[in-house]
Amino acid sequence: MNEMNEILAEQFLISDLSNDQQRMIKAINTYIGQSLAGSDHAVAVIQGAAGTGKSVVLMDLVKQYLADKRYKSALVVNHPELYKAYRELGAGIPGVNLRDIRRPTSLINEAQKQHQHYDVVFVDEAHLLYSKSEPYAHYRGQNQLTDLISLAKVVVVVYDFDQVFQSKMYWSKELLFKTIGQHPFKQFDMTFQYRMVATAAQVKWIDDLTAQRPLRPFPEQPPFDYQFFETAGAMFEAIKAKNKAAGMSRMVATSGFPRIDGRHNVEMDSFSLPWDEWDPQRTHWAKREYSINQVGTIYTLQGFDLNYVGMIIGPSFGYDQKTDTMTILPDKYSHKEIFKKRPDMKFTQQQYKMFIANVLNVLMKRGKYGLYLTAYDDELRARLATLSKKA
Repeated sequence: MNEMNEILAEQFLISDLSNDQQRMIKAINTYIGQSLAGSDHAVAVIQGAAGTGKSVVLMDLVKQYLADKRYKSALVVNHPELYKAYRELGAGIPGVNLRDIRRPTSLINEAQKQHQHYDVVFVDEAHLLYSKSEPYAHYRGQNQLTDLISLAKVVVVVYDFDQVFQSKMYWSKELLFKTIGQHPFKQFDMTFQYRMVATAAQVKWIDDLTAQRPLRPFPEQPPFDYQFFETAGAMFEAIKAKNKAAGMSRMVATSGFPRIDGRHNVEMDSFSLPWDEWDPQRTHWAKREYSINQVGTIYTLQGFDLNYVGMIIGPSFGYDQKTDTMTILPDKYSHKEIFKKRPDMKFTQQQYKMFIANVLNVLMKRGKYGLYLTAYDDELRARLATLSKKA
């Protein structure tokens, strides 16, 4: 197994599953078996927050069904970097045909054209499925989940409603259950935190910050390593040191940094690096050696683990002294895909703020062993620095 496969296997194909994960896999397997024996198209919904081990549970099931030729099954994911990772993993699993690991639009279009049907379709990051037509992406249906349900006897979907970032991929529990309609379904909830070695109080601190609740000192407690930096330059030096010592440590940021002299970099104090770039190569962004000199985004890191994350809270977040809370400033959020209008539903300013908060929350939870943090806004940075000194 090459180095890339070893890293991916450590994240997605762990052998020492927890008792909770084993029970979850057994319960989903039972439901799949019952549904395959029934007459209706059925849906299994695996729901959980970032880091709860959803993809580990899913991949254990995927290994079983994609390698078992009694079933016509497939794994689909709409995240380009995660798609690469699953193809890389699939190449090392005996009996798995890489043609069965697909992007949803590709599978739907081909299956509809050739009148194909599946026994089981697994969907990771199902909150990235299109919930509207996207002709520019060659999807002309109205809802990808609806199409997948019609093509498969059982659809197993992984959802995290707190990872919804864009209007074209908008999902809520209400929309999910409306889409499932009269089809039988069962929900499997995952609540344990497996990615981060952080305590429940430390995870809650991140959730409270992004939910714009009153600020408080980070509950520092080993082994999770939290550090606040007053400059991005100093934080980058610390991240480079961690990357050299432990690997898989990267700088990340949220949108909104202004162009300076024509450069669209992330620039703050002595720090200036370009954003991540899409690359057709198989190796995902965080594993590329040169990505230590780029700044990661939700589009390259969603679904992946880092060891340490250096998080720059971007210009679209400020500070309200009266409420002692971090504030969200949509006007300063430069990635306009978030605000794209759609004819079938209207979004409130509060929902747009929720999309932006979700991006920050997920990025802050990428680091398994540590979170290094700073903020672009002067007042927010000063308040977080003061709280860090009190801890």
